Parts: sequence; structure tokens; C-alpha cells
Amino acid sequence: MKFNYKAKNKEGNIQSGAVVAVDQNKAEGLLAENGLVIISLEQEQGNIFVKYNPFGKSVKNKELVLFSRQLATLISARVPIIQSLRILQEQITGKYLLSVISDLISAVENGDSLSNAMAKYQNVFGNVYISLVMSGEVSGSLDKSLVYLADQLEKDYELGGKVKSAMTYPIFVLSALLGIGMLMFKFVLPNLTIVLQEQGGTLPTVSIWLIAATNFFNNFWWIVLIIIAGLILGFRYYISTVGGRRNWDIVKIKFPIIGDIFQKIYLARFARNLSTLVIGGIPIIKALQIVAEIINNTIYREIILDTVVKIQAGKSISEGLTGHPEFPSIVTQMVRVGEQTAQLDDIMAKLANFYEKEVDSKVSTLTTLLEPIIMIILGIGVGILVAGILLPIYNLASTSG
Repeated sequence: MKFNYKAKNKEGNIQSGAVVAVDQNKAEGLLAENGLVIISLEQEQGNIFVKYNPFGKSVKNKELVLFSRQLATLISARVPIIQSLRILQEQITGKYLLSVISDLISAVENGDSLSNAMAKYQNVFGNVYISLVMSGEVSGSLDKSLVYLADQLEKDYELGGKVKSAMTYPIFVLSALLGIGMLMFKFVLPNLTIVLQEQGGTLPTVSIWLIAATNFFNNFWWIVLIIIAGLILGFRYYISTVGGRRNWDIVKIKFPIIGDIFQKIYLARFARNLSTLVIGGIPIIKALQIVAEIINNTIYREIILDTVVKIQAGKSISEGLTGHPEFPSIVTQMVRVGEQTAQLDDIMAKLANFYEKEVDSKVSTLTTLLEPIIMIILGIGVGILVAGILLPIYNLASTSG
């Protein structure tokens, strides 16, 4: 809870501010410990809209990286956890993360461990983060765990950023084309098709199609918008179902060109997170179970969980992964080497670096390939417009001349 106070300090000056505590008695005690004589103390009610707003309840990756690094620095300087979190409250600007930190302070003051307090915010920290914090608390190396987490979060952010930047360009161009096309069908083509219809005679097939499409869109444009919105919402609902999500995950890894990129992303994510958890001292079965939940693909999740069952039956990780085309032989061989040399964490880190570079290369190639494809689409659109509208009008003008 957050309490706003007005109090006199040792010099007799009045100051105001806010303090986070489990309850009002605890807040009064904290102020007294700092030599303040309370004049007024009220619990902050907060913004109801912010409290119940389902949107915005997320923390940016950069904010989490900054939080992790600063907390690691403070803990390594032997600053108590509660005091470290209070210091971070002054540095963090994200509203949701601030509210999370306030709850962490309250929970830790109430006797909870930091990892247990973070476990209430799975959407912010995730299983890997919480597991490594717990491991750091047990081993007394919480600062090292937080530094390592910050490094991994930065690498994940860079990997996701590369993919997003590659997809942003074609999506923007195709969306712009769709928007311009709809505007032309609504405001430009109707005037041109009127000229063609008034001309009379036999029109090319392309012109007839364009006139029909223009008339339909001009009269029923709202139906087109409803269909587009329905397709988008229907697709989102479909992939939210168990069967739909599984089919979509299959498409993502089987689709030409893009499927190869997605496979490498999942393999990099598998290797990076497994390495992180093994370094953090998490038992291999639990580490694989955590990786299965965060890899974000149903097919890979099923394979990893099947591997866990095989490990429990006495097999190795490499034996559990062998036979699945989603895990190439290079992966199973490197896992086998890591198991035999007791350097699984190091081998997985190298494998993750390898696949991250592969993703970078594939994304660059994809971006290069998309540019001529988009130009071809533009050329086809312009060709249809010229053949269906402008050429007949030009012929009409030439005949009239």
C-alpha cells in the first residue's frame, strides 16, 4: 500500500511525500524510524481506471533490463533488498512497473522472499526470471543472477527486434497498398468507369471486371470492411483455441522461407533459455519444463515435454530430442556433447549464438527478397489499371480525334 504523509523533520521543517508499507501501522513505524513526526497520513486510493484497466498491464523489455541491472548493482553493494527496491522506485518511470515494485516491497516487508513476491506477476517476470531469482537467493548470488538475466533479456530483445524490423516494412507497404486501393475504388475509379460505360461498345474483360468491382465496392464498401474485420477477429479467435493454435504453429514452421526463420528463432530460444537455467542451477527436468512453457510454439512444447518423460524413464536429453525433424542433428549432437562433457550450459549458449546469427542472416535475406516482390505486386496493380481503365479511355480519345 502507498501512503501520502505530511510530517515534521528533526529541524522542525514540514515535508510531505509518500511511503510504501503493508499497512498504516507499518507506515507510521517507517516514518518514525526516519525521525519524522507525523502530521497527517492517508492511504493513496489510486486511479480507478489505471487499477482496473486491462490494457497497459505490461512492462517493456527495456524497463525490465534496467530494473534488473540496477537491482543487481544495489544488491552487490550490499544494500538491503527493501531499500534497493525503494531506491528503484525513484528511478523507474513506467506506471505499471512502479505499482509492481510497490507490491514487491510490501510482500518482502511482510516476510516473503523476492522470488515468491515476483511469482505473483508471471506476466511481468516469467518463469525463467523467477526461477533464477529463487536460485540466486538460495545460493547467495542474487546479484549475479540478475546481471545474467539482464544480459539474456537484452539478447532476446535484439532477436525479437530484428524480426519485427524485417516484418514492419512489408506489412506497412502492403497495408498502404490496401488502403490506397480502397480509396481509389471509392473515389477515383467510379468517375473513370462512368466514362467507359458511356462509351458503349465492347469493353475488354479486364475493364468489365474493374467496373463490376468498382460498383460493388462503391455500393457495399461497408460489407468489405465488415468482412476484413471479421476475418481478422475470426483468425484471432481460431488461434486462441487449442486446435487452432496448434495448426497455426505448424504453419509457422512449415511455411516456405519464413518457416525456416521461425524454426531458427525457436531453436535459439530453446538453447538460450536452457543455458540460462542450467547456469542458474535449476534441475534439468524443471529447466526443460520451464523452457517448454516459454518457447511459444505448441509443436516444440510437445517435443520438449515428451523429452522430459523420456528423461524420467532414464534416457538422456539428446536421446529424447533425436528423431524429431524440428530439432536438426546439429542440435542433438551438440546436446550430446554437452551432456558427455558436463558443459551443457556452455554448449547451449554457443548454439544459441549460432542460431541468433542465422536468424539475423535469414532476416536480412528475406528483407532483400521482399523488395522486388512488392515491386512486382505494384507493377501488376498498375498494369491492371492501365489495361482496364486508362487504355480504353485512350483508345476512345484517339477514335474521337
